[in-house]
Amino acid sequence: MSGPHPLNQAVIAQALHDLRSGQLRKAKSMGFDDDDLDALKHPAMASLLANANVSWCSVTVNRDVLRRLLRQVNEFAKEIQEVDRLLRLGASTDLVGRFFGLTHQEIALRRSVLGLPKRKGRHPVLKEDQDGNLWKRWSTAVKERGIAPDDETAMLAIAADLAEVTELPLSVVWNAIRGWLDQGLL
Repeated sequence: MSGPHPLNQAVIAQALHDLRSGQLRKAKSMGFDDDDLDALKHPAMASLLANANVSWCSVTVNRDVLRRLLRQVNEFAKEIQEVDRLLRLGASTDLVGRFFGLTHQEIALRRSVLGLPKRKGRHPVLKEDQDGNLWKRWSTAVKERGIAPDDETAMLAIAADLAEVTELPLSVVWNAIRGWLDQGLL
């Protein structure tokens, strides 16, 4: 003879939890009606159902919700990779917070996990030749990719790519780009 069916136990445990916390609608959404919920108030009835050897309930998978959740996991993993890349490239806390909604503490923790040194003060200002070189690369990339001046996400992607190529801190590249856009130089 087999033991109690684990699905029965899980459903009864959830229903009892919902009843104790006043979540009658949640219990009813699992398929229980008022008489069923009234029976669960009696420990002997709840025990009988939880310890039944046959399954009296079934599980259905909402594939749309499942797929959406799985996509969120993938998107979250990609976001973590992007944040890590930006931090390695020298993004400021404000920049990462602005685009990803992370707090200063979360960003500090990410920096620590990545083993990035603590930076004090601002990055140096671009020299004239660096500024000219960066301007040429940036304006070419914007035209090649067909990016609108108000598409900040695409501008951040270009800034990250330029920071990688030029080995300049991303916050310096971003500030230069923001300055050019504010001046209407595109």
